[in-house]
Amino acid sequence: MSKLGIKLKIALFGLLTLAGGAGLVWIANLPYPMIRRPIAKVAPIILLPSYINMDHNYREAIASVEQADQLVNKATSRADIELGQEKVNLAQANLDQLPVWFLGYEPKFYCSLFGCAWKFTFDEFETARKQIGRMDAVIFQEVNALNQLNIAESAIASAKENYQKTENKNQALQDWQNALDKLMELPDNTLAKKMTANKLPAYERDFQQVSGIVKGSDRTLTRIAVAKEFATSAMELCKNPPHLTITWQECSNLWQQSLDHLKSIPLEDTGYLEAQKLLANYTTNLAKIKIQEKKETESLEYLNQAEKGVETLLKSNNNQPNYIVSQLQAIINDLDKVQPETTAYQKSQELQKFAKEKLKQFQ
Repeated sequence: MSKLGIKLKIALFGLLTLAGGAGLVWIANLPYPMIRRPIAKVAPIILLPSYINMDHNYREAIASVEQADQLVNKATSRADIELGQEKVNLAQANLDQLPVWFLGYEPKFYCSLFGCAWKFTFDEFETARKQIGRMDAVIFQEVNALNQLNIAESAIASAKENYQKTENKNQALQDWQNALDKLMELPDNTLAKKMTANKLPAYERDFQQVSGIVKGSDRTLTRIAVAKEFATSAMELCKNPPHLTITWQECSNLWQQSLDHLKSIPLEDTGYLEAQKLLANYTTNLAKIKIQEKKETESLEYLNQAEKGVETLLKSNNNQPNYIVSQLQAIINDLDKVQPETTAYQKSQELQKFAKEKLKQFQ
């Protein structure tokens, strides 16, 4: 065989050996503990590629979360929100690359060479995911509010132009007013709301100057209509009690939003008297809902306390009649405090019947 043939065979053998070694390294770095753990004990350097990848993704995820938090929660423009969304997406992608099965298993060899930035605990991992989830929700609300702001501002500009061109001035003024109302309905604690705070007075001033008339009456009618819509929603949600505490709380929120619209109507506006009548009626309704909410919360607490008392009694090794009687009486006393028209009432009655029957056995 020629020297050239021998060299080619040696080169081919080297390539095959190298390819086989690369394949083994690839297999060793797969995310399977049964493969990785034995290798980590005898040849941890083989796992270096996945350690580097995890460290990189961890560092990138934490950095992106911190940057997104600054951009989203301290946004001053739509660009901040959009860039914050990009950072959230990057953080999510990095977290998706972190092997959850590996949490708590520290790559000591890699950390001894390069130093690890992560605690790599499940709590830390979950905290980052929850933080990203919260920012996603905030971004969604912020984007919707900014879109609503853009739509409202475009509507105002269109109404101004139509007012100059059309003969139907009243319709143009109504469109203008509706756009202003949309600005006032922007969600609180959003960037769009903050941006509107300085613009809204100027928009309203321009509206008054262009129309030449006080549009308070139209605004009042709009606010009263909105207040009635919230009131209708509240009554629909609150009907057919009992309800859980969270439902009563949502009812309260709807009534409160209705009241807020009515309270925003100034004294000099036409319709102020009607608004005050509704305000008095709706305030009473809100108070009733608050009472129901309190009854529901307290009744559930008494029921839970009674159930714990039953559980304690069943687990107790104390067979003294006086002890059992006192415990049963305490359970009955708690159940007596559960009020009708609550979700806990039916169960409390059943449990009270059981407790009283047991009590009779010791009297």
